[in-house]
Amino acid sequence: MSDETLDLYLQQGMYGPLETKPDERHLFLGSLRERVLLALTKGQVLRSKPYHEAEQAFKRNKHISLLINGELQYQSYSPYVKMANRNGVPFKVVSDLQFHTPLGLIIAADSAVNHESIYIQDDIFNRSVLKS
Repeated sequence: MSDETLDLYLQQGMYGPLETKPDERHLFLGSLRERVLLALTKGQVLRSKPYHEAEQAFKRNKHISLLINGELQYQSYSPYVKMANRNGVPFKVVSDLQFHTPLGLIIAADSAVNHESIYIQDDIFNRSVLKS
């Protein structure tokens, strides 16, 4: 076994297997861009009225999950959890203290869907750091 192979083996033993696209996974709360159906910024999740597009995504798609940024307070995302529960969609609160993302909520498929537009580009989105 070469030194390089041995080092890789030891690194994976200590820190876990290598992860594909780590920066993308940090941005999208552990998911990949190709799986995202809808992404809301933290500010959009804080909006008093939940987005209708989220309800549509829950109703129209199977084999999806709801990923929620753990930095948010429960009362801000509880309407989305209730929507997910009504539609039989599992959810997970993602807390990663090392990395911060401007996204507050992701609705992601179990496999690649490659949706071209995943953001609701309203006034709240336009004030976010994601604005291009």
